[in-house]
Amino acid sequence: MLLIKQKSDILGTFASSLCLVHCIATPFLFLVQASAATFYSGPPVWWKSLDYVFLAISFLAIFWSTKNTTLKWIKPMLWSTYTVLTAIVINEKIELFSIPEFVIYIPAIALIILHLYNRNHCKCATDNCCVIK
Repeated sequence: MLLIKQKSDILGTFASSLCLVHCIATPFLFLVQASAATFYSGPPVWWKSLDYVFLAISFLAIFWSTKNTTLKWIKPMLWSTYTVLTAIVINEKIELFSIPEFVIYIPAIALIILHLYNRNHCKCATDNCCVIK
């Protein structure tokens, strides 16, 4: 848990990047699957559950990043971007609104940028220099 507290922005960048790759790769994987099989059974359960795994990891990373940053504006930006990402993922599952697929890339890329910015802002010689006391 100490690693998550100290490296939350790295974890958040990694999780958001994997989420982005997952979102980009999904249409291509289904295209290959559809052309290789005569019966389309839909995405595997484990593939669909990756969305929730990425959301859970991102939640932890944002929780610790906002707890340890000195940038006041980055806290609401991280949480609002995470909320938008979560809403888009849930909307994809329940299909409440018709939203283009590319829209999910926007909050995923924004989370990557915000975590990288926060990490670069908090470059320090010690582990406690960016922690609010």
